[in-house]
This record gives sequence, C-alpha cells and structure tokens, in this order.
Amino acid sequence: MSSTDTLTPSQTSTNAQVLDATTHANIHDKLARALGIKTAQVNAFVKLYDEGATVPFIARYRKEKTQNLDDAQLRALEKSLNYERDMATRRLKIIELLSTQGNLTDELQTRIDNATSKLELEDIYLPYRPRRRSPAAKARAAGLDIAAQAVLTQNVTPTDALADYQVQSSITDESGNEIEVDFSDIEKQLAGVQAIIVDEWTQALDLLDHLRSSFAKTASIVSSVASEEKREVGEKFKDYFEHSESLARLPNHRLLAMLRGRQENVLGLKIEGENAPFIEKIIKHFEIDAKAPTERQEFLTEAASSLWKDKWRPHIEHRLLTEKRLTAEAAAIDVFANNLQHLLMSAPAGRKVILGVDPGIRHGVKMAIVDAQGHVMLDGEDKPVIATVYPFAPDNKMTEAKVVIDELLSTYNVDLVAIGNGTASRETDAMIKEILAANESLKAKAVIVNESGASVYSASELATDELGNLDVSVRGAVSIARRLQDPLSELVKVDPKAIGVGQYQHDVNQAQLADSLDKVTQDSVNAVGVDVNTASPAILAHIAGLNKNVAQQIVTYRKEHGAFDSRESLKNVPRLGAKTFEQAAGFLRIHDGSNPLDATGVHPESYALVDSLLAQTGKALPEVIGNDGVLNSIDTTALAANDENVSVKAILDELAKPARDPRPEFKTANFREDVNSIKDLSEGMTLEGVVTNVTAFGCFIDVGVHQDGLVHISQMANDFVADPMNRVKPGDIVSVRVISIDEKRGRIGFSMKPEAEKPARPAAKPATANVTNNDENTSRPRSNRPAGDKRPSKPKRQPSSSNNSDSRSKAPRAEKAEAPSKMGTFGALLQEAGVTKVKK
Repeated sequence: MSSTDTLTPSQTSTNAQVLDATTHANIHDKLARALGIKTAQVNAFVKLYDEGATVPFIARYRKEKTQNLDDAQLRALEKSLNYERDMATRRLKIIELLSTQGNLTDELQTRIDNATSKLELEDIYLPYRPRRRSPAAKARAAGLDIAAQAVLTQNVTPTDALADYQVQSSITDESGNEIEVDFSDIEKQLAGVQAIIVDEWTQALDLLDHLRSSFAKTASIVSSVASEEKREVGEKFKDYFEHSESLARLPNHRLLAMLRGRQENVLGLKIEGENAPFIEKIIKHFEIDAKAPTERQEFLTEAASSLWKDKWRPHIEHRLLTEKRLTAEAAAIDVFANNLQHLLMSAPAGRKVILGVDPGIRHGVKMAIVDAQGHVMLDGEDKPVIATVYPFAPDNKMTEAKVVIDELLSTYNVDLVAIGNGTASRETDAMIKEILAANESLKAKAVIVNESGASVYSASELATDELGNLDVSVRGAVSIARRLQDPLSELVKVDPKAIGVGQYQHDVNQAQLADSLDKVTQDSVNAVGVDVNTASPAILAHIAGLNKNVAQQIVTYRKEHGAFDSRESLKNVPRLGAKTFEQAAGFLRIHDGSNPLDATGVHPESYALVDSLLAQTGKALPEVIGNDGVLNSIDTTALAANDENVSVKAILDELAKPARDPRPEFKTANFREDVNSIKDLSEGMTLEGVVTNVTAFGCFIDVGVHQDGLVHISQMANDFVADPMNRVKPGDIVSVRVISIDEKRGRIGFSMKPEAEKPARPAAKPATANVTNNDENTSRPRSNRPAGDKRPSKPKRQPSSSNNSDSRSKAPRAEKAEAPSKMGTFGALLQEAGVTKVKK
C-alpha cells in the first residue's frame, strides 16, 4: 500500500458510495476467499461497519451476526475492505480517463480489472497519461508523427521519411498554447521521430511485464559511501559503504537501513543489472532485425536501446524498489504494532500502594508515592508525598537517603517499589534492597520498571493537567509507579513512538503507522475495559465510539457532577449521543453503582435478557454473579432464539466471571544482585532477563546492566525459528546465557539455547562488526534500534547474501549456513546482527 492508500473514514465512505452493487459484491467475495471466511460473514461485517460500528464493538457484541469473527480477523477485514474500495474507485477513474481519450480497449480493461495494487494500476495508465511537454508530445505537435509512422511501417530510411517535412513557423499544443521547440535541422527532427516511436512502444505492457519480471530476478542493490568525508560521521552504516546483494532476496530490515543511510546523505544507492539481454528482447519483440533498409534497422535499434535505458529500466528500478520498500515498511509497522500490543497488555500489579522511583545521579533520585487508585498520596498537611535524595556521587548522601526512603516505606505501608530502569537504576535497586533487608517490618518489594517515554509524559499537556502541582522532574516518578500498577492506563498517555518498541519507525509511512498503532491501542483498551470514574481522558479516548473531545467531556462532567452512578447517566454527558453510547457503554465500567451489571462486560442492551434469566432463578443479581452453580442451572433454550446480537452463553460466561482481565498474572524478573553493569558480565554466565523488543532478526533482553543484549534469531532455539515473535514477546521473562561481550562498544550477545546442547566454540576470528546504534525512535538512548542487520559474509562479493538474514527465510538452507558452532564467537555474532542497544 502506498503513501496515498491511507484513508480517513470519510474518504472510505465516499469511495463506498461511488461503487455499484456488483463491485461491492465482487469485493466481498474476494475478501472472503483471501481471508478464508464466508461471504455472509463479510457482508455482515460491512453492514455494521458502514453503519458506524467499531471493530471492538462488533467483535464483542455482534458475534452472532458475524458468526464469531474475532478482533484480529475483523481488523484484517477492515484493512482489506478499505484498500479494495480505494482500488475499485481508482479503477473507475482510470477507465473513465481512458474512455475519454478513446484509448480503452478490451485488453486494457482486462489488465485494469486484474490489477492487484495501486502501483500496478498506475503502471497501466502511465503510457496514456497526458504529458503535453514531453519530447514525444512536442514532436507530435510539430507534425513529426507522419514521419514516425512511415519509419515504423515502411521500408524507408528515417531521412527519406522526413523528406517532405516542412518546419512550422509556430507550434501549439492541444490546448492552443504555443510551444517553444526547435526542429529546424535534420538531427533534431530525427530525435523527434525517435521520441514518438519510443513513446508508442511504451504501450507494449505485456513486454514491460516480462522485462520487469526478468530484471527483478537478476538485479542487485548496491550501496556505497556518499563521499569520503561521510566515512567517519556515518560509521554506523559502515557495512554498507561497499555492499551489494540480490534485490529479490534483500531482507526488509536491511533495505530500511540502506534507505535510512541514503536519507541521512551517508549512502548512495543504485540498482545494478544487465542492459544487453533486455534490449535484445525489445528488438525481438518489435522484429527490428527484420526491418530494412539498414539505416532504418539501426535507427529502430537505437530507439529500442533508448526505450530500455531511458524509459523502462528507470521505471522498473523505481517500481521494484518501491514495492520492496512498501513491503518492508508494512513489516516494520507490524513489528511495532505487535510489540506495542504485548506491552500494553502486560500484567498489572493491581491496586497496591507504590513508591515510584526515578533514579538519577547528579540531579538526585526522585520519588513519589501513589495510592491504590493511582493518585499521588497526601501527607498530614495535604501535601504530595514526594522526595528527592542524593545517595550517589558527587553528593554521596547515602545514609540520609536511606533514612528518608525507610521512613516513606514505613509511614505509608508501601507494597511495591517501582524503580525506573534508566541511569543509576541498579545502584538504586541495590540501595532499596539494603533498606528492605535492614528493616524486617517493611513488606515492600523492589521491581525494575521500563521507563521509556516517562520523560515525554512528564512534559506533556496531559501531565500538566493531571499533576500540575508537581514539578516536571517528579512527574516521572509518578508515571513509573503507575506503570507498574496498571501499564495500559499509563502507557496510553505516551506517544507509542516514545516507548521504544519500534523498528525503523521514523522511516515508514507515518499515517499508516499512526493508524496501525491507534487500532492496536483501541483493541487493547477495549479488551480490558476502563473504570469510567477513575479513567483519564487519554484512555477514555480509545474506548469504542469515543474520541478525545467526548472523552474530555466525560471527565469534565465527572468533575462537575461527581462520580457516575450508572451507565445510563452517561447519556447526560454533552456530545455523547445514542450511537456513541451504544458503541462505548459495554466497555465502560462503574463499580459500586446502582446496578451491579454496570461493573461487568454485559452491554446495557442485554440487561432485559439478564432479567429474564434472573426470573428463572428467583434470585437477586448479586447472588447470581460469579455463582457457577446457579448460572449452570438456567434453561437458555427458549431465550437463545430471540437474541441476534450476543448469545445467551456469552452473557452467562460474563456473569460467571464479570469483567475478567485478559492480561496475564503479574510477575517480575529476578536480576542477579552481583550483576549491575557490563563489567560484571562474563561469557557463559546465565541470567534472568526481560524481553524489551522483538525484531525480525532476534530480540533484545534487559538483564539490568543498562545495555540490552541481543539474542540473535539463530540463538533463540536449537530448532529453526521462522519468526522471533512466535517465540517471545515484550515483557516475557526469559533465561539467557552470555556468549559475547564488547565492553568498549557496549554490546552484549546472549543465547537462549540450552548450554548442554551448545557445541564447542572454535577460536574467535577478528570481527568486522556493523556499528548501527542508529535510531531516533525515542528521546531516551536506551531505546535505540539498529540501522541494519548483517549476517556472516559469504566469499567476496556478497557479504550479506545469507538467506538466514531474514526471519522469514526458508529453514533448511538457513540452518546449514549458520552453523551453531560459529555463533558463540563475538565476531560472528556482530557480523550477523550488527546491532546494539544502549541504556543510560
């Protein structure tokens, strides 16, 4: 999908309106086949979607109508529907343009109907796109078309074909505008004739398809340093200073690295490939070798060469690179979306009193305590419970710091201590643990928390609104505490790009990225649901049917009128109409309200059905909720047939486990207390760590030493790993073994393979590492992402041609190319991965 393929809802609606019923039906049938579902399911979804229903609402409360399509299937259907509608609209426009020109043929109609992408559609239309100032257009305006047709169809020399040509005193285009051209001499006239012939030949689309397919199989992409002065400043791209590999087999992440290097003016990129075989195919197609006389044949041969070198090859190179780029961008967006989803859905610590700690050295360790509801606690004088201590150099006030922290933990009965994983995090963690060990009455437990993006939140308008009475430097400590308490509620306040789980996020289509991340966030928020009486505008805005304006209206109404007593009272909120209420109500929870059902996932539209169920039991609702024995005794036979939205079984399941949280159980990694920096690591050491990011070539692990280490895809398991995301996700707690350390460059290599099955390592060879600490993903250095991923080089020309460099490569060949016995060496690991993640 190109940059023009991202549609707003209004654009999608407009496109749907201009299509006829047959086109809609064809699209629905195509989507059903592509997604492996029934056309009836597609039809049901489209009807609801066009009526304004959101995907979370359809997935949760219209399962009966879509025959149980889940949110993942519905998202895929939504994306494909919008794309196909956009394609169909563009088809109609191109057909209209060609018809107006008189150029539409049955062959063109068929090609247009069978086109599968916008790039292909535009390729079909390209030869017919009006170009009033092109050389061919100018030559035609000058009357050289007669001579051109003579050269194409008659056995005459080009010079003889121009014998009767008369130079015109003035030349105008089709609109009557005068064109300044000069065809006064024979050389310029011959060039004009050749331009017309080349332009006519460009309409041989079948030939173009064949040449493009053949060229794609043999072409290579070549990168080189842009200039000598770029060698030092662009060192992170040094493995691409003299690099060449097959364009067809180029992995997505390496292409994005090259494109980033070009964007930063460090690299030059070009496509290398042969010319002669393709010019010969053009000559054969137009039967130029059979033309006579010799001068005519040579003239047409020159035209064939011009067609290839000046027209088709540049176009083919652009299209192939564009297709590869779009595929790579889509893959990168998927990586980001998957990582974000797992991060948002990570386990919450729950309603606990938490001391948030934002570690620091020179500026001190900032602290704040939040209560079980996430509010900053107040002391006896109604002042926020916050503090700053300076235990480390240059102040070295460790004793004073311990006294302050001990008093905070004791006075406010703190359950957990959330320590940000930035600068001085392990030192702070060690200090906290010493305090806890020295005072047995303290029940708190220290937990390291990923703080990426906390500083972004601290300086945001939302933070000012929520924590306006706190200094910006302390707000980060509050955010860190809340992240441990409820990651979803806190992370939605931060731009996903600042969280640090993306791959080349600034190199992809930003509109598509934002749309994808927004949908992931919406699905995550609605899967969990929110307490409408405590939720921030940031999280409410992601509830189905709501937007930022309505979310703010809810919070404003809540401040003015107090807590909502029922879902029904939400209808009093300005701008929250009936349709919005229908979409949002089921995902908004009201605890301790007038109706117990308001705290469950049962939609208000089904409350009457619940009353019918209760009538059978003769019991009150509080006696039934969570009571499996009573619920299982209810006869649902007569009721099921009357409900076309949510099945009675789904309602009973919700009553059995009301508002069940789909997130996993809260647990934390146990970092080794004797490992606080890269200096403490040694090869062979086994550690427990947390997955911080997953990419196409492996995953990054935080073991508490301020630099995340890489588990390369080849080190993730003894069997073949097609996609790292099938094995791990952000937030997973895993056991890793240190296999390489480069303290100077801050690089760590890990393996997840069982040590007992690890072959003996050969002697290490000199590394030619790719320094690619290159990403502007976040404002925090720890979130850096690689500029590229490289494999151990094959001999000579193709240093990165190993199929195993892409997570989606075929298994057998990749496993042979990557002998496990070589992967334990530091040099080989760096040659393969060429990545580093640094935390400060």
